Amino acid sequence: MRAKNRVSYREVALLAALSLAAAGVLAGQVATLNKEQTDDAAGFKQFTVRVEEYLKLHKAVEKQLPALKNKEELPEMIAAHQQAMARKIREARPHARPGDIFVHASREAFRHVIRSVWQDPENATARATLRQRDRVKGVRLQVNGIYPDAIAETTFPPTLLQKLPALPDELAYRIVGRDLVLVDTRANLVVDLLHEALP
Repeated sequence: MRAKNRVSYREVALLAALSLAAAGVLAGQVATLNKEQTDDAAGFKQFTVRVEEYLKLHKAVEKQLPALKNKEELPEMIAAHQQAMARKIREARPHARPGDIFVHASREAFRHVIRSVWQDPENATARATLRQRDRVKGVRLQVNGIYPDAIAETTFPPTLLQKLPALPDELAYRIVGRDLVLVDTRANLVVDLLHEALP
């Protein structure tokens, strides 16, 4: 009877040790997750600051140009306005390069969010985006380059859009190949690129 009790005590001790170990692992995972969330929030904040800085530049350039009276302007006039906007923005940021807006601290934050959406196998929009991604293989964009009209209307998964930092009306996210692209929609200009953001 005493031998049986000794075994029982060992089992209890073993279970207690395993429970403590599991709790330690779980606490470590929670701490890692909390740190990742904190880092992502800080990264998105830095991204938003850069977006606001770009928006000031955009508005300053826009004031230098004759305003379009309404959306019913002739297509030629709208195109000319876009081209003038793009040219002046390029002149204002001639050394722009990838990472100016998608700053280092924000890149992993974007990748974490994108990965979380793409990991859902039932996400039909994500699958559609993958199919359209295949259609634009070989397209190479550059910061300060014109965003091609041929790929202007690409689907952006709404579930992903809801999780990314909100953008002002002048800017939009686009997906081209595996890259996340920030586009100035008034100037039809590539503002920044996050290469290989998609899985």
